[in-house]
Amino acid sequence: MDVLVVGATRGSGLAITRELVAAGHRVTAFGRTASTAFAAPVAGPDAQPGSLRPVDGDALDPEAVAKAVAGQDAVVVTLGISDNPLAVQWLRRSSTPADVRSRGTATVVAAMRETGVRRLVVQSTYGLGGSWAHLDLTWKLVFRFVIGRQFTDSGRQEEVVRASGLDWTLVRPVSLTDVPDDATDGAGVGGPAHVTTDDTRRGLTVSRAQLARVHAEALADVATVGATLSVSG
Repeated sequence: MDVLVVGATRGSGLAITRELVAAGHRVTAFGRTASTAFAAPVAGPDAQPGSLRPVDGDALDPEAVAKAVAGQDAVVVTLGISDNPLAVQWLRRSSTPADVRSRGTATVVAAMRETGVRRLVVQSTYGLGGSWAHLDLTWKLVFRFVIGRQFTDSGRQEEVVRASGLDWTLVRPVSLTDVPDDATDGAGVGGPAHVTTDDTRRGLTVSRAQLARVHAEALADVATVGATLSVSG
């Protein structure tokens, strides 16, 4: 497929981009520093099954987003804030707007409606909706007092997705790690992620590599349309 990844330059967006290229898709990596982040091949020195086209742009820029969306078969949205979460929460200080998730996703949805692209997969946050009941007190305090502003915006983001009228899937990972893809332990890190549609989870961490595979598999699975996937390790 031709797939646009919005927020492709770091974290889970970078992992998802690599996974999609390795799986043979034609990927457009969209982000403010995409041309710099993908100056080198993303799938190693050997021949790549898929292809990658980096496009510099801001997810809050309707014109840039519309140009990137046009001609795609599907869009993956993985937006967030990389700044210190305590600075974002208490000092309201960040290099990215605090509502980038909801506003950026709304910009993407508008562009998809305009261009006729229907398949949308959006990364959200475990703890929203019914998954809140499956968190212990410590994690509930973290969500309220450490990443509260970002958590609230993720909730708004989900509202945008559900009201979009598109063929959407929401992906809610638990706490993300950068454990190498070939690492394996008793919790299954390195193997398949634990994915549910009933808000339950297994562990409290999942690697970005595991999460990337969930995104790639969900894109082509019509059974995930209209579903909210809880992803844990």
